[in-house]
Amino acid sequence: MEKIKPRTLSGFMELLPAPQTQMEQIMQILRETYGLYGFYPLDTPALESAEVLLAKGGGETEKQIYRFQKGDSDLAMRFDLTVPLAKYVALNYGQLAFPFRRYQIGKVYRGERAQRGRFREFYQADIDVIGDGQLDIINEAEIPSIIYRTFTRLGLTRFKIRINNRKVLNGFFAMNGLTEKAGDVMRTIDKLEKIGADKVREILVEDFALTAEQADAVLSFITIEGGTEGILKALEGYKGRDPMFDQGAEELATVAGYMEAFGVPADHFEIDLTIARGLDYYTGTVYETTMLDHPEIGSICSGGRYDNLAEYYTDKKLPGVGISIGLTRLFFVLQDKGLLTMSNAAPADVMILPMSDNLAPAIELATRLREAGIRVQLNCEKKKFKAKIGYADKLAVPYVIFMGDDEIASGMVALKELATGEQTNTPFDEAVARIRAGLAARAAGTVISEG
Repeated sequence: MEKIKPRTLSGFMELLPAPQTQMEQIMQILRETYGLYGFYPLDTPALESAEVLLAKGGGETEKQIYRFQKGDSDLAMRFDLTVPLAKYVALNYGQLAFPFRRYQIGKVYRGERAQRGRFREFYQADIDVIGDGQLDIINEAEIPSIIYRTFTRLGLTRFKIRINNRKVLNGFFAMNGLTEKAGDVMRTIDKLEKIGADKVREILVEDFALTAEQADAVLSFITIEGGTEGILKALEGYKGRDPMFDQGAEELATVAGYMEAFGVPADHFEIDLTIARGLDYYTGTVYETTMLDHPEIGSICSGGRYDNLAEYYTDKKLPGVGISIGLTRLFFVLQDKGLLTMSNAAPADVMILPMSDNLAPAIELATRLREAGIRVQLNCEKKKFKAKIGYADKLAVPYVIFMGDDEIASGMVALKELATGEQTNTPFDEAVARIRAGLAARAAGTVISEG
């Protein structure tokens, strides 16, 4: 029989055990951090009715979506976690308490051209706070603290959370007669860092028919400098000409004013009027987070405020604010740049190697260790001793316990730390204490290292 060559589809990531463990560690840190802020975990189906998923779609979304027929059903794979959330909240409105705070880490699917660092199947990690009719702006100020705590716990220190407000931009466009072109202008200025001011100006004038004066006014406004205080002071000079602008400027000042109280150091955030977030549904505060030493990566976490999450599914107004991390892409880039550490990647803390034909004591010891919360592999394979040690070393298991006739007779534990080669014969309780102390020291590291 001819063998089929094993292969993974282009655009789909498949990890070896050690990096998969790193990915799981990152997701666990995200879950723990989101839990600190009172978010529920949520999971929604990867497969939905195409009608439901495409309610807000069309255009590029419809081109990229994985869609197929099964019998009479028109089905599609979810392309993000926001649309399924909108359906979920509309469907379960009567059973939910608002504000509804949820986090979700799950795979999404987009049939776009696969390329290095861009995937067709990838994890997103989202958090959202959904209000019933209204949602206090304090939620928009809290989101950056979640971003800060999340990335700090992962091991990042050199990053910046950049914030803006879409009402400020929309109000400014209204002042300059650009309301009808606001979407085009925002999507263009959102590319400022990638293509530069000259190219942005060229696109605004040649593609969207702004006058030279309008294009210069836009560029002059979005590049106001002076840090948080300087920008807020400059915005005061524009007030009184458009009510939406005034509201946005007040909201921006409120969010910036609360961020330090929420635990975000001043050197980790800034107001940046170039942040527009090209998606049309953002209506208030918007966020982007970048690594200072790796700007080429782009935003590693983005999102913002929207006024009506589920307008295609219900007449109820459900405003919200949320952020999303493209987890698979972030993991790929960090791995590619060598910024992921290998600490705590082992599947077990201890490997027990029976050295006697009587396996019962080794099995009993494994059971006792597991009851003490220590992860154990019991290696009873018919292989040479050296091969078993090599296996434990390859898995990066930190400790090995030998169980021979002498250990069985004495009731002692022969414990060896593979990294140092140190071996001790100790009572069970002392062995457990040594293992726990060693594991605690190993766990002191982080999944990401910028060093």
